[in-house]
Amino acid sequence: MPELPEVEVVRAGLAPAVTGARVAGVEVLDVRSLKRHEAVSGDFEALLTGERIEAAVRRGKFLWMPLAGGQALVGHLGMSGQLLLRTPDHPGDDRHARIRLHLEHPEHGELRVDFVDQRIFGSMAVDRMVPTPDGEPAGFSADVTGAWARSIPSQVAHIARDPLDPAFRDDRFARALERRDAGIKRVLLDQGVVSGIGNIYADEALWAVRMHGEQPASSLRRRRVRDLLQAVREVLGKALVEGGTSFDAQYVNVNGASGYFAHSLNAYGRTGRPCPRCGTPIVREAFMNRSSHRCPRCQRLRTPRRSPDAATSTPARTGGIPAPR
Repeated sequence: MPELPEVEVVRAGLAPAVTGARVAGVEVLDVRSLKRHEAVSGDFEALLTGERIEAAVRRGKFLWMPLAGGQALVGHLGMSGQLLLRTPDHPGDDRHARIRLHLEHPEHGELRVDFVDQRIFGSMAVDRMVPTPDGEPAGFSADVTGAWARSIPSQVAHIARDPLDPAFRDDRFARALERRDAGIKRVLLDQGVVSGIGNIYADEALWAVRMHGEQPASSLRRRRVRDLLQAVREVLGKALVEGGTSFDAQYVNVNGASGYFAHSLNAYGRTGRPCPRCGTPIVREAFMNRSSHRCPRCQRLRTPRRSPDAATSTPARTGGIPAPR
């Protein structure tokens, strides 16, 4: 499934082509890709046709295009969704194309955006916008000065900010960990706590800080939380530079090119290969209907430290993380 770097690569590729463009026409080739579009809000094609796109914005794995009329076109790539920029005369014989947007751009002329989705887990929808609770820009975009910037599609409002978002609060993340006894990897994948981190980048960040994925989140001290966030940002940043991670043709950028971060992976997908740090073979373990990859030597489960009077007092749930000042 595309994670933050892959979706950001798509957003950055779309932005210059769609910002300021008018939607001249819409073709819905497969209504299954409208499963998240609420019919009561109106016909998808009618709502889009004639609208001007203001920007391309992302939060976590969600991408949306604010419309001049006050709503937004929301795209979710699912497992295999692609948003591809095409010329108007590009052959229309892609059997996995589900939706086509015909655009007229004031500088670039006529363009086409094809939503291609082999497995049909992704979707597009026209959605209403709601204000952001903190009054900050809703997501990552090249421009956060528009009237739309501090509004977010209602379908995305429950998604937490991601670690690359300027409005992400490290102290709020630390407080969230204090309240969770679940393993840290499970928490990293919880899009209500922190968004954009999927299985690949969680494994890579945990390997970087020598942390076991089942380490209770509440047991982490503030320094370890800080180290983990730094590792997450470094891994995501490097993946962005390298165009994301592509293991097959299902993830490509807007021009159809694959990313090459897969060549930089240290743990994910390296079962049986030596850990780049200590040489111990990487192991693969079942995790939430998927797999985790770790070094059994570098990433050991640590017993949470307890104070001397822990046996006679109620254990604290803070995991040693001081309250943020």
